[in-house]
Amino acid sequence: MSLNPESRILNPRAAHLIGVCGSGMRSLAELLVDRGWRVSGSDAAAEGHNAAMLCARGVELHAGHAAGFVADADEVVFSPAVPATNPERVAARERGIPEHSYPQALGRLMSGRTGVAIAGTHGKSTTTAMLGWILESAGQSPSVICGGELLNRNAGGWSGSGAAVVVEACEYQGSFFNLAPRHAALLDIEPDHFDCYADLDSAIAAYRAFVAQLPAEGLLVCRADRPAVGTAVAGAAARVETFGVETSADWTAHRVRLRPGQTSFRIERHGQAWADCVLHVPGEHNVLNAVAAVALAAELGVGPDAVRQALADFRGVRRRCERLGSWRGVELVDDYAHHPTAVAATLAAVRAEFPGRPIRCVFQPHQVSRTRTLMAELADSFREADHILLLPVYSAREAAGDHVTASQELLHKLKGAGRRAMFVPSLDRLVAVLETDARPGEVVLLIGAGDIDRVRDELSRRIPRHYAS
Repeated sequence: MSLNPESRILNPRAAHLIGVCGSGMRSLAELLVDRGWRVSGSDAAAEGHNAAMLCARGVELHAGHAAGFVADADEVVFSPAVPATNPERVAARERGIPEHSYPQALGRLMSGRTGVAIAGTHGKSTTTAMLGWILESAGQSPSVICGGELLNRNAGGWSGSGAAVVVEACEYQGSFFNLAPRHAALLDIEPDHFDCYADLDSAIAAYRAFVAQLPAEGLLVCRADRPAVGTAVAGAAARVETFGVETSADWTAHRVRLRPGQTSFRIERHGQAWADCVLHVPGEHNVLNAVAAVALAAELGVGPDAVRQALADFRGVRRRCERLGSWRGVELVDDYAHHPTAVAATLAAVRAEFPGRPIRCVFQPHQVSRTRTLMAELADSFREADHILLLPVYSAREAAGDHVTASQELLHKLKGAGRRAMFVPSLDRLVAVLETDARPGEVVLLIGAGDIDRVRDELSRRIPRHYAS
C-alpha cells in the first residue's frame, strides 16, 4: 500500500476497508480520505457513531459483506478479525487486488518516516492522542492513527505532512510485529487477551520481541515500577528511559493534585524540574499517560513551553472518562474500561471529579474468557461504586453461549464482596432501569468496550430536553 503523501498527489487511489467501523480502521479510513484517496468500507454492523462519522467524511459505507463491495478498489485492507473466507477478501484475491491487514497497513504507513508506537495494556489510545496533539500543537504536523477519537478534533485520526507517524500498537495476535517504529512507549503489561496469551509470561515474551525490533538509535519509554515491563525491556537495543508518578524514574510527575475539573503536577527529568503542567482530563492514570507522551515529544524536539500549553488545551478522548452532560440532574460519564485495573482507575477518577456524589456504575463485561479469568480482580475493582448494574458479557470474538452465565457468576462474586449489584438482561432494559432508578445528584458511569455505547447515544439524545449543568 503506497501511503506516501507526495506520491498520492500524482496518483490518487481507491481503497476498500473491511471491518471499517472499528475505531482504528475508521482512523485509517479518515487518513486516506485526507490524502486524497477514494475510500469505501464494509462492516457487519455499519451503524452507530463511527459509521455516521465515516459517511460524513465521504466514505462509501456498506452494511454486511458481499463480493461486489470491492468494486474497483486498488487496495483492500481488512481488520485482523476478518477471515480469509470473507467474500470481499475472496473477490480481492480472485481479481489480483493487493490485500493488507490493518497492522500491515500501519507498518507501510511508517515506511520512510519517523514511526512512534504506543504499546501496553492500558492507556494506549489516550497516550497516542496526547502525543499527536502535542506534536500538532508544536507545529510538527504528525500523522496519527488512534483507536479513540480525540475530542479536540472532528476525526479519530489525522494526516500530516511532518516526519512523525504516531500509532496505537495493539498486542492482540502479535499485531504490533507488523510495525516498524523508531521510538515506542510501553505503558504496562498485565494479563489480558486470554484467547491469544495464555498467561503473563507469554504476554511478556511478545512485548520483549516487539521492543527488540526498535533500532539502536531509537528511544523506548517504559513504565518504571512494573516488574513485567522491566523483564520485557531487558536487552533492548534502543535507549531506554523510564517514567512514573511520585517514583524514581527518568521522567516523573511530582506534586500531583487531583481536583474537580483539573489536575496539576510537575514533570521532572532526571530529577530536575522540566515543566509545571495542568490537565483537564481526570485521574492519576492520565498523569501517567501524559508523562509517557511528554518523554516521547521531548525526543522529537518539543520543548517545555509547547508541552505545557498543549496539555492544558487537551480535551481528552471519546469514551475515556468522557463527561456527557446532565440528564434530569444526573451526571453522565462514559468510559471504555473493561480490564479490572482500568475499571478501578476510572472509578477513582470519577470519585475525585465528583466528591460526595453517589456513583451508579453500569458495567458491560468484555469477553467470557477475560471475565472468568479475572473474576476476583473485577469484583474488587468496583469498590468505589455505590451501585452496580451488570449487563451480560459482550462476547466479541467468542461464541455467545456463556455470556449471561459469566455475568451472573460475576454478580454472585460482587454480592459476596458486599457490593450493591443487580443484573440487567439487556441494553433496552437498562435504559428503563435508569429512567426509574437514577436519582438527581448521582453520577451514572457507563463502562465497557462492547455495544454499551448504544445506551450512551440514547441517553445523550435526551440531555437537551433537560437542564445542563
